[in-house]
Amino acid sequence: MTDRGCDCDCGGPQPAGQLPDLRLQSVVELAQDMAGALTPLEAVRAAAARATEALGATMAAVSVWDRESGRLRVLVNHGELAPGEEELPEDESYPVADFPEIVTYLEERWTTGRLPRAWLQTAENAEPHAGHAHPTAGAYCQERAAALRRRGRACCVVAPIVLHGQAWGELYLARSVGKPEFSAADADYATLLAAQISAGLAQTERLADLRKLAFSDPLTGLANRRAVDTRLESALTAHNRDNTVVSLVVCDVNGLKRVNDQLGHEMGDRLLERFAHQLSVAAAKLPGSLAARLGGDEFCLLAEGQKADEVVAVAEELCARALALSEGEGVACGVASTGDSIGPVTTPDRLFRLADAAQYRAKAARAAHPVVAGRSHGPGFSPDPTVLLADAADPHHRADARGARPGRAGAGDRRRFRGAAHSADPGQLLTAVLAALDQAAAARAVHPADTLGKLVVVAEASARLLDAVGWWVSYVPPGSHLMRTAQHAVYRMTRGPSSTRAETQRAQIEAPDAVFDLRHYPMTRRAVRGGAFALRAGAAGNDPAEEAMLVVSGYRGMVAAGGQNPAGGWLVELFADDATLPLGQAAFAMRALVAVALAGAASPPVV
Repeated sequence: MTDRGCDCDCGGPQPAGQLPDLRLQSVVELAQDMAGALTPLEAVRAAAARATEALGATMAAVSVWDRESGRLRVLVNHGELAPGEEELPEDESYPVADFPEIVTYLEERWTTGRLPRAWLQTAENAEPHAGHAHPTAGAYCQERAAALRRRGRACCVVAPIVLHGQAWGELYLARSVGKPEFSAADADYATLLAAQISAGLAQTERLADLRKLAFSDPLTGLANRRAVDTRLESALTAHNRDNTVVSLVVCDVNGLKRVNDQLGHEMGDRLLERFAHQLSVAAAKLPGSLAARLGGDEFCLLAEGQKADEVVAVAEELCARALALSEGEGVACGVASTGDSIGPVTTPDRLFRLADAAQYRAKAARAAHPVVAGRSHGPGFSPDPTVLLADAADPHHRADARGARPGRAGAGDRRRFRGAAHSADPGQLLTAVLAALDQAAAARAVHPADTLGKLVVVAEASARLLDAVGWWVSYVPPGSHLMRTAQHAVYRMTRGPSSTRAETQRAQIEAPDAVFDLRHYPMTRRAVRGGAFALRAGAAGNDPAEEAMLVVSGYRGMVAAGGQNPAGGWLVELFADDATLPLGQAAFAMRALVAVALAGAASPPVV
């Protein structure tokens, strides 16, 4: 790693606007690294690594205040670790009472309105650095100095991390014996780094909330159809590789329409919530299973690795529990399992058709017990009637119906999507684009493994909702640093600052033929690894290479989000002119939407 000049004594606190360029760049890089993290643990690991480099430390640790246990728990150690220290410790924690600066730091904020500052400690001096002492830190500093000596370290700087106005934890950085001691300027810089870590953690929390929204049902809290599709793809991959048993239970709540009509939709929602609870109880009896609401009155249970008989037994009990719910009329339940005689199952569609067919037969017979595909045959029933019903519903068996070709039904629906209205609100963007993805999947307009097709749905729906100039979807082969545009659309032309309209139009249309070396575009490179960013032309601090991409075509701004799957790296870009709604606040939602599109089976673009 490059030393960013952090061993120097900068002569005390830096006035606003005079932070050395290298240190300012490190703050930006810390923010970008944390933005690329998909989980809170990834975020704090990135923060510890970048803070170690930025301050020229030999190690760093990030700890969180666990209020339930009253202890400061170490999440990650990075760098040169002492004996007994682990990078990701399972149980390294300390009583928070031994850290008075964490407990009482709010006093400074309440009295001065400022966030708490970092402070310094050396191994030879039991008193903290002048000007950075905490008022209750005497005995604590003696213990910290002794700990430094035990671990062969000369000094440390400690910065509280504040999240949502509360003490969250601390950033701890240390230097080994023989290294220069931290300066007062270093302490001020550590305070700035801790503030940036706080912002990064808030972003990670927000992304987690968006991902939860994308994969969960808001009424019941169960998983949604999108989550089932993703899990089922993975489960069938395991089944086809090592014959792992995969089972799907599909349930339709009986009597919901009557409850809604006679008692009101509030009572109908309550019935759905109560059945969802029973489904969760059933899922708990099949370790690793997924309980989900598919939509309306339809639910399902996806189990992997359990015997078919075990799944059927749980479905039997679920039917009995559903009958006991007040106001309801039980459920129609169908089961399909690769552990039964249902023929080869290589796609999620076939398993769903089998479970749906079983559920349909249960509904028609008003059965109080589940119907199980592959178990209905007997005298006069060969092959199994449920399997016959499922295969009759397979579009590949009905390719001549209405002259349609398999897999092309409803392909125009996606192209007609416009959204209810233009909006830059992240919540509305997320809801509208997820609906477009669901619509494309339901119409079989996009195959579940067609990564490019799903990303095109995300790009097109987002661009139209934001009234963007156009969109680009780009692809990076595994192990490569070269990115090529796979598909694009331009809705209206723009005039570059020094170009004619014809030149601008030609540049926009010819752009997909260009190959971009990601080593020259650091922001784009990070986005392809799973990040997102927004860029506004002329803004201070823009990367020159990224800015040039805007200027050459006269764009006013852009938002980019990307990620990786087994097929390679991907990037979705939306471009703006003066008519486009603000793109900056859409970056988080775009990142979550791209993650949804990249989930499940994958395939590279067709060359």
